[in-house]
Amino acid sequence: MAALLLGLLLFAMQSPPVPSRPMTDRGPPSPPTSSPTDNGTNSHPNGTLQQLPQIIIIGVRKGGTRALIEMLSLHSAVAAAQNEVHFFDWESNFQKGSPWYLSQMPYAFPNQLTVEKTPAYFTSSKVPKRIHQMNPNIKLLLILRDPTERVLSDYTQVFYNRLQKHKRYQPIESVLVKDGEINLGYKALNRSLYYVHMQNWLQYFPLKSIHVVDGDELIRDPFPEMKKVERFLKLEPQINASNFYFNKTKGFYCLRDHGRERCLHDSKGRAHPHVAPAILQKLYQFFHEPNKKFFELVGRTFNWK
Repeated sequence: MAALLLGLLLFAMQSPPVPSRPMTDRGPPSPPTSSPTDNGTNSHPNGTLQQLPQIIIIGVRKGGTRALIEMLSLHSAVAAAQNEVHFFDWESNFQKGSPWYLSQMPYAFPNQLTVEKTPAYFTSSKVPKRIHQMNPNIKLLLILRDPTERVLSDYTQVFYNRLQKHKRYQPIESVLVKDGEINLGYKALNRSLYYVHMQNWLQYFPLKSIHVVDGDELIRDPFPEMKKVERFLKLEPQINASNFYFNKTKGFYCLRDHGRERCLHDSKGRAHPHVAPAILQKLYQFFHEPNKKFFELVGRTFNWK
């Protein structure tokens, strides 16, 4: 009888982790209880496992990647990594190898697809080759916004970050324009030259492996965009219109999942600073030709100014 009670006690102490989802109060997953197997997984007694991602949201920064992964996690067949992993773009992480990368993935059931997002992947020249070497058949999601709006959002994030840290910041006009012309040295502009970065990805992946999500439409009406994502990933239709509701206070759509309502962090959807119309016009003109080249690359157009 004592042996039986001891056995039950030991079993209770080995509480296995459960699949993780973003935006929950749950802490980080428990450490793996087994070594990675030959097929790149960490398994657990309750049937959950860590596996290398079958889906990666590769960008773009300030394009809506957080909204996309939160909306995708509404689907029961998806397990999403909670944090941006930065495995393929940060040398310090990449040198740790695939066992470390695997350890950053959520615990999931075998029938679930694992997804991670790191917006910086899209604009990093070394990342496409590295991801292709890991899995040439991986599904890639790329969410883009109007390039000018993305630049303004990029500046806004940096502005508030510096403000919170009581650091000096530059007025937006001074970073956008230099000597009366668009400041080509401003990194945020380069991130919005989508065709430049897309050319690099298409050297390693066919266009059919990359689904471009319209970030502006995802803001205006998320449900149709998410149905397209479901179809691209060949997921059983599950996300529906009732999963979204417009929050008038925040000014954007929030999520409803099994009766629980949740919104993105307050840092999302911040108002952009005022920019003089003449400078905005310079930005629109600057992106006009690069946008056309991007449309030709992907074989579709977007309603960008």
